[in-house]
Amino acid sequence: MSSVARRLGVAFLLALAACTGERAGHGVRVTIPPGASVDRIADILETRNVIASPARFRWYVRLGRHDRDLQAGVFDLRTNMSVSEVVTALTRGRVALEAVTVREAMMLRELEVEVREVLSVPPDDWERATRDSALRARVGARGPTLEGYLYPTTYFVRVGADASEIVTQMVDEFERHWDPAWNARLDTLGMSRDEIVTLASIIEGEVRHGEDGPYVSSVYHNRLRRHMRLQADPTVIYALGRRRRLFLRDYEIRSPFNTYRIDGLPPHPIGQPSAASLKAALYPARTDFLYFVAGSDGRHVFSRTYREHRAAIRTIRD
Repeated sequence: MSSVARRLGVAFLLALAACTGERAGHGVRVTIPPGASVDRIADILETRNVIASPARFRWYVRLGRHDRDLQAGVFDLRTNMSVSEVVTALTRGRVALEAVTVREAMMLRELEVEVREVLSVPPDDWERATRDSALRARVGARGPTLEGYLYPTTYFVRVGADASEIVTQMVDEFERHWDPAWNARLDTLGMSRDEIVTLASIIEGEVRHGEDGPYVSSVYHNRLRRHMRLQADPTVIYALGRRRRLFLRDYEIRSPFNTYRIDGLPPHPIGQPSAASLKAALYPARTDFLYFVAGSDGRHVFSRTYREHRAAIRTIRD
């Protein structure tokens, strides 16, 4: 091709790039299926009012040799975009994202509802992904699921992502928050990571004010050392399978998670703990506390003896 022809081609390409019917308008979500041809993509974009002229789009893609760069996926575009803007979006893979939030102490069954509603993930797919044996082995989970290892934060997930991709993203986030220095601390405590995650998940369920975390942790560590039952209300909630006010009869529920009836820790975590709760589980305050009770503001009163504990309860109720 002569230099003149090349210059003309570039000029024509630039002219095509600038062409748009009017100023870009409102947002529109567009799905480009895998294997779609340039002609099919052009038709989809016209139907969604993203471009005014499919022919202009086709010319721009083919002259610029972008046909192999266009990606499939779900994209957040705008109506009446310029051709160059559309091609840039489709070639750079700026796919649409949905936000899903994993809350602290959130149970796996609660998270399943969230991802089903926000990300349209089928329950069966979610269950299979959270039982992935390779991921469970990677984090050292004792239980049959990844309960405790789907780190609590807000995720921006690719629209159309499958359950496996979502769960892996959450486990990766857990690993990023796990400080490698904590592995040596596990040896000092004589506990596995899964045991610490389990303890941290209970602490997460108990603590509303962060400064209480190490003290709540100290109570549980002290009880474990003395072979006392943990008697942790969040484990009863987990055993019940739903959050509600607890009644006296609930503490008698027969479950391997009810720490009013079992010795030691539950079989696996009861929710998703934050880094703060993981740290509290690993580094409890040095106390001889064995009891605590929460006031109406969620702050705890700690006691060394059962007698002190009963007095604290009376004070709070009065």
